[in-house]
Amino acid sequence: MSPVEIAALFAAGLGAGLINAVVGSGTLFTFSTLVALGVPPVVANVSNTVGLVPGSVSAAVAYRRELGGQRDRILRLVSASLVGGVLGAVLLLALPERAFSAIVPALIGLGIVLVVFQGPISARIAARHERTGGLPAYGAWWVWPGVLLCGVYGGYFGAAQGVLLMAVMGLGVPETLQRLNGVKNVLAAVVNAISGAIFIVVAEVNWQVVAVIAVSSVIGAQIGAAYGRKLPDAALRGAIVIVGTVALVVFLRG
Repeated sequence: MSPVEIAALFAAGLGAGLINAVVGSGTLFTFSTLVALGVPPVVANVSNTVGLVPGSVSAAVAYRRELGGQRDRILRLVSASLVGGVLGAVLLLALPERAFSAIVPALIGLGIVLVVFQGPISARIAARHERTGGLPAYGAWWVWPGVLLCGVYGGYFGAAQGVLLMAVMGLGVPETLQRLNGVKNVLAAVVNAISGAIFIVVAEVNWQVVAVIAVSSVIGAQIGAAYGRKLPDAALRGAIVIVGTVALVVFLRG
């Protein structure tokens, strides 16, 4: 890559790390930039996933304060992300792109709707569970399979994975959005790491791309966490909806 191309990719990685730490969908920045620079789509997707692993870990570390007291919940949900990430990576390598990407807009759209109506839906779910002793700390029974499906999606492509995770956990886990955002960063890091490890072994990886995205996304994640954790729940929910909507429009426009 030329110096100008490296600078463009660095800027995209910076934006991806920032957006991923706060909401998710940062993959749209880096993947779109790579395709525009002429990198083949599958190589771009694989290299992008590997490159974003350090940024995802950086975001999780930056939110360590919000993760306090959530050890059991995180361990339970990480198991779902591990399984989902492996399945998603296998699907990427085994299936034609159109087989999975056809449902991506529907998934993102569903995530946006769930986030928008999270308040009343969560209240009804909580009220229903109150009659049987309340929601467990790790969430409703369907949160684990929901996180697994988010992991499948994240292992395959990843854009808006954070939107979907926040929708699932926001509805089914009795916790504030900021603390759930910390969990989201851990789960995204796990999905990226496990799928990235598979890609390194069996797929073509552009290591120059990985290096640029890795460095820039780490910096971006720290910036995003510094400002993102200050957002009230309503503002964070609004940011999730906006970013998810942008991701949906990008997909629908091809």
